[in-house]
Amino acid sequence: MEAPGFWDDPDSSQEAMKELKSLKDDVETYEKLQNTYEEIEILLEMGYEENDASVLPEIENALEELASEYDAIKIKTLLSGEYDKDNAILTLHSGAGGTEACDWVSMLYRMYLRWADSKGYSVEELDYLEGEEAGIKSVTFQVNGTNAYGFLKAEKGVHRLVRISPFNAAGKRQTSFASLDVMPDIEEDVDIEINDDDIRVDTYRSSGAGGQHINKTSSAIRITHFPTGIVVQCQNERSQLMNKNKAMQMLKAKLYLLKQQEQMEKASGIRGEVKDIGWGNQIRSYVMQPYTMVKDHRTNVEVSNVDGVLDGKIDPFINGYLAWINTTEES
Repeated sequence: MEAPGFWDDPDSSQEAMKELKSLKDDVETYEKLQNTYEEIEILLEMGYEENDASVLPEIENALEELASEYDAIKIKTLLSGEYDKDNAILTLHSGAGGTEACDWVSMLYRMYLRWADSKGYSVEELDYLEGEEAGIKSVTFQVNGTNAYGFLKAEKGVHRLVRISPFNAAGKRQTSFASLDVMPDIEEDVDIEINDDDIRVDTYRSSGAGGQHINKTSSAIRITHFPTGIVVQCQNERSQLMNKNKAMQMLKAKLYLLKQQEQMEKASGIRGEVKDIGWGNQIRSYVMQPYTMVKDHRTNVEVSNVDGVLDGKIDPFINGYLAWINTTEES
């Protein structure tokens, strides 16, 4: 009887297919870069030969596309972390600001869904708690795709919104906060032992605005880890057992990252510092009034098109963070 081959192992096969897709994407990106460069050369020759200035806008657009594609390739070379290639699990929590903060969470959730869609990534919702009056109090979701964690780790932290509140009859400006936690979906069974006495497992009914969020049985799972205070939740798998297994996987991954962080010289390792969801701790500000500006306070990257950012165009901030953190680590 022959020993099982590489392709007989489903996990190895899946990993190989992901790697193959990543390499194929790299080749396609390079070919697109080369084609754009050749198009620019042709347009320049046409412009010079015919003394035609009308081709200039087309050349400018092509140059912008070339620069964008080149930056994407350059940034991808910075994704060399142990878990950068993995899927990402994100948890959004509303902070200071009440109903306004819950609405802010729903806006951020939409932003990340749109960004994921633009990258061809799929999204699974794992846990959802709607706000008392509007919006979302907290939501946990998984973004599936090559390098999802590598990109989205840039988004971990407190996000601050300044706008005219739609929930304020006086039409006053209001500041709201939401926090985002990002962790890799570590698929292998990490070497972490969890004592039964160190955790509490609670079951509850799924909650939300309706549809998939409503569950008549108490199949949702919340696990609290007493020594660290870590709480993980999962409600949208098909059964209580699957919810519990997913929640335990998330807890083990968080504990593993925490253990690694403690071994690193800098406290701002993989998981980063846990900060209060409020004033002075934001990584990024989204200002809609009295002017429009989104600014990352770590890298000083600024974008004036707030609507575009909230529609998922967050690559300038992600790329800026990856370049910044790489420079910081080298120095």
